Amino acid sequence: MKVKGNFLDFRESKFFIGELTVQNGKIGSIKRFGEGSDPALPFILPGLIDAHVHIESTMVTPKYFAGHVVKFGTVGVVTDPHEISNVCGMEGFEYMYNEARNTPLGVYFGVPSCVPATPFESSGATFDADTINYIFENYDTVALSEMMNFPGVVNGVPDVMEKLQVARNHKKVIDGHAPALMGKDLKKYIGSGISTDHEAFTYDEAKEKIRSGMMIQIREGSAARNFEALHELISEYPEKVMFCTDDAHPDTLINGHIDRIVKMALGKGHSIFDILKAAAFNAVKHYDLPVGSLRINDSADFIMVNNLTDFTVQKTILKGEVVYDLGKNLEIPNSQNVVNRFEVDPINAEQLKLPDKNVPVKVIEALDGELITRSFTAKLPAIDNFLQTDTSQDILKIAVVNRYDQIPKVQVGFVKGFNLKKGAFASSIAHDSHNVICVGVNDHDMLMAINTLIAEQGGIGVCADQKMDLIPLPVGGLMANESIENMAVKYNELDQKVKELGSGFQAPFMTLAFMSLLVIPSLKIGDRGLFDVDKFDFVDLYEA
Repeated sequence: MKVKGNFLDFRESKFFIGELTVQNGKIGSIKRFGEGSDPALPFILPGLIDAHVHIESTMVTPKYFAGHVVKFGTVGVVTDPHEISNVCGMEGFEYMYNEARNTPLGVYFGVPSCVPATPFESSGATFDADTINYIFENYDTVALSEMMNFPGVVNGVPDVMEKLQVARNHKKVIDGHAPALMGKDLKKYIGSGISTDHEAFTYDEAKEKIRSGMMIQIREGSAARNFEALHELISEYPEKVMFCTDDAHPDTLINGHIDRIVKMALGKGHSIFDILKAAAFNAVKHYDLPVGSLRINDSADFIMVNNLTDFTVQKTILKGEVVYDLGKNLEIPNSQNVVNRFEVDPINAEQLKLPDKNVPVKVIEALDGELITRSFTAKLPAIDNFLQTDTSQDILKIAVVNRYDQIPKVQVGFVKGFNLKKGAFASSIAHDSHNVICVGVNDHDMLMAINTLIAEQGGIGVCADQKMDLIPLPVGGLMANESIENMAVKYNELDQKVKELGSGFQAPFMTLAFMSLLVIPSLKIGDRGLFDVDKFDFVDLYEA
């Protein structure tokens, strides 16, 4: 293969016109014909890397994910399969690992560090230090994935420290997850060997983490979108940032992947040389990925784009093979393999009721575009001595149902921000233990939404006036064996139904999924109760 085009000289930060040859899957030569660039020729660039992604959050299996993202110039992803591992344990990890191996994409696995994320919730499995050691010894992996239990690290909790030691023993990168962590506690966290963070959501936080020695993964997913707050770091610290999506639903991915962040960065005026460090080189170096960087004798992994304004990917080449060619359909081998764990029986209406104790109650306040929440107290109306939702205050019920025990265990609280005026919506995607979660205006629709998901063994759905619309997710209650294009259409329809019920959130299902993640401040709800993340302990719903 010979490819002529515009190349980037990263040593001198300038362009040149040249020709690349590929021999036996590697770059054999790069001839230099002249300085500058020719608008009639494509730009030959390193392939893009997603430095932190949960493939399960795309709601499709690895084969369909891989076949989709190569269209946008992605040649590699560092993935943490902790969603399916929380549901199905080693069976879930092996499912993702084996499915990914036969895809046209470099899928590089981290070992889930937090199964479950905290000891304060019910999941389908537990990965202790021995399990993590077993995976490192028997599977091809690149990192210990995000250590979400940052209080456990800061306080030196033994089982948390054992996991970190296992990763250090295997000389693996340790990824972090530490929203708003700063000061002395941040230094303790980094001192344990943790080198990255994708949860920084303010410029000052991210800058302190970089100055303390961390790599910052600038995240632009579906619910969590931190590019606007952090993009200045691309030019200020080009060697210390990477791009990632973390959690992206089909309606986001249909419009692009890491290339979308590249376009945003170009639009902000950042240098293409600095952008490509964040979009490709830094991740390859940090995780020691077997991905070529457009050097002679490297693996021939690169992309061809039309120009540096539209940034339309024309071809994606991996190991010298064209895995995407603009205008040609890529065939995805179908797989109907399914793993799942869903054991709970239907709940009853009484389990959604909360007695009125004539005192204010604590309310979770969800925020658009953020995974963090705020909290406040409110006085709610009551009927027959049971608390009611109050749409005039935008205070709705939120319920979490443990899906791993046959006898239903239900926790109910209140949430603000979703702004529904009627109906309910529910999901078996509820980070990270993936119990069933539901928000609604009335108990009848909530009951139907929850029990429909239980009957289907997982999915996402909307219920209004006792009419249910559903997308089944048979793989772990997280994914479907369908293309992202198909899922995007279905997802958009459900997303629109939630918005027609009143929600103004840009990604209501994704935001809902994080209301039960007990490691992101400040007030969340799990299957065992209301949880104050700042205190890292359960709190009573009723104000004392």
